[in-house]
Amino acid sequence: MQIASTANEPISNEIRVLGVDTGGTFTDFVYYRQGKLVIHKVLSTPHAPEQAILQGIKDLDLNKQLEQLTIVHGSTVATNAVLEKKGVKTVYVANTGLADVLTIGRQARKELYNLCPRPESPPVPRALCYELNCRVDAQGKRLQILTDNELQQLHDFIIQQQPESIAINLLFSFLDEQDELRIESSLKKAFPELFISRSSEVLPEYKEYERGIATWLNAWVGPRVQGYLHRLTRAVLPAPLAVMQSSGGTIAAEKAADQAVRMLLSGPAGGLAGAKYIAGQNNNLLTFDMGGTSTDVALIEGELQLTSEGHIGEYPVAIPMVDMHTIGAGGGSIAEVDEGGVLQVGPESAGASPGPACYGQGGQQATVTDANLILGRLSADAPLGGSLSLDKKAAEQVLGQLAKSLSLSVEETASGIIQVANEHMSRALRVMSIQRGIDPKTLVLLPFGGAGALHVCALADNLQMKHVIVPVHAGVLSAFGMVVAPHTRDLSHTLNALLVGSEVIDEQLKVLADRGILELKSEGISKSQMTCHYSVDLRYLGQSYTLNVPWSETSEALALASEAFHALHKKRYGHLHDQPVELVNVRVKVSAPPIELTLPELLPAKDDPIIAAQRVISGIDDPVPVYRREELRSGHQLTGPALITEQVSTTWLAPLWQCTVDSIGNLVLKKGSEQ
Repeated sequence: MQIASTANEPISNEIRVLGVDTGGTFTDFVYYRQGKLVIHKVLSTPHAPEQAILQGIKDLDLNKQLEQLTIVHGSTVATNAVLEKKGVKTVYVANTGLADVLTIGRQARKELYNLCPRPESPPVPRALCYELNCRVDAQGKRLQILTDNELQQLHDFIIQQQPESIAINLLFSFLDEQDELRIESSLKKAFPELFISRSSEVLPEYKEYERGIATWLNAWVGPRVQGYLHRLTRAVLPAPLAVMQSSGGTIAAEKAADQAVRMLLSGPAGGLAGAKYIAGQNNNLLTFDMGGTSTDVALIEGELQLTSEGHIGEYPVAIPMVDMHTIGAGGGSIAEVDEGGVLQVGPESAGASPGPACYGQGGQQATVTDANLILGRLSADAPLGGSLSLDKKAAEQVLGQLAKSLSLSVEETASGIIQVANEHMSRALRVMSIQRGIDPKTLVLLPFGGAGALHVCALADNLQMKHVIVPVHAGVLSAFGMVVAPHTRDLSHTLNALLVGSEVIDEQLKVLADRGILELKSEGISKSQMTCHYSVDLRYLGQSYTLNVPWSETSEALALASEAFHALHKKRYGHLHDQPVELVNVRVKVSAPPIELTLPELLPAKDDPIIAAQRVISGIDDPVPVYRREELRSGHQLTGPALITEQVSTTWLAPLWQCTVDSIGNLVLKKGSEQ
């Protein structure tokens, strides 16, 4: 599938960028050449993701123009390897007595009152854990020296086990990395084929369990990612290849190959980067990406919000990543009646196969997509995604069975399914706004993904939000985000000290900044293009968790950081403490802007928008006008109720809502008198 956007500007040969987002079903492409966007999709090839990418490049006729092209890629290789537990054989190296740290974890139970929980396999089998007799204390003082004999015994162990990678995680390595460096150097000389990951490089922060998991994850899936990126890099030569990181910035593929753990939210991060760019001056956004299986919710306050307390599957990931809340509510979420006779929707999904009943592939359970079809918000006459015809009779059959058990009509049941799904998503939106002390009425709601725009008006109503932006090309926003993402490095280090002096803080920040600048320089980026953003993780003395606040390069840095921390603690938790403030980590983000783009503009509207059809919608007395989004022009205004269809998604403009098409094709929705 390929779509070209209309532009008024002449096409230039100066800038050519290809954003590629590899998903489970489709691989999306957004090709930008000054003044023009081309959108393309091909079926993904999970066994070898690079094959779909090369096919898309060929389809776009770019394989003969690679020397003029820059490619930015969002990959699910690392994510899928973790979720499917398909990492490589990895040896975990720790201090004597600490080989079980990853197995013990935080001793948190999934089911608090289950006295007989099902045993779970440890991240690293005990047979692959190796302990070394070396130690530094909490002040970085050396207590036990690492001997050559210890290293030789480690070599013998590796020869015996024949692993593909090594994860080194020594106690207090963020204070003194000498032992880890010595182990790494020794292993590289003896076993040059091994992938080696050390904690003092991956995550030089306190909390040994989280640091150890990050280091092990990097080693566990690193060879998979490294092999894939090396194959792709060679295949697209001479085009430079960059990769999206979980933090929302890009990194050169050759660097990313050694930092697999930083790619675990590569695709979703691209979507947020695209949302931020598309929204323009609307800096405060609440986004939700609704797909077939799940919905990802995130908050953007000027910049992408990052967290170091994220999770991938069952594993905590302390590497900075976009702060998202994910729930099992999507177009394929299954509706059923529980034992108490109550309608439930999700978290289980019909998936892509067999999918919702209306897909006509044998699905036997009602889903959110089936409900939207029954209500008339989707049409059996308009193929989903441009190719998938919908079977309304199959949807009526499965909803009829559900309606009978609820003693409701089919349409009432469909409406109930939508209401329950909307409430699940509204709850997720509240988690990222109200529960963080932020009034959602001050934010702009921005949906993307194939199903988001069908539900956006109802979600805005539930949170009393009156401003919505449905972005142009919402169905491929993650791939677009690859094109507009900045080049970044996120660096951190633990200090663990009371917030009493700024000299040591400034010195450590400079060390991190210099390292980030050097890495970006190696990618051909000029220092004059770079900016450094400093921040610190603070907490009250005695607390376990931190809040991140900016750090200024001024004589008042301490006072400003302390004041910002108190204010954020009050906003987030509703109270303050009369306790000293402790600094835990210092953080630096070194960034350089992406290639400057000019998005193609729509032609201005000269006449009223063309009504393509009329459709009967459940709950609406009169037939509702249907507009084709590709036929809308800048300045067109629509009044709900109405449907706005496009090849990859549909927007339901509810009653009392109005829509204005902006200059680049975004649908700007406002409620009532706000128009």
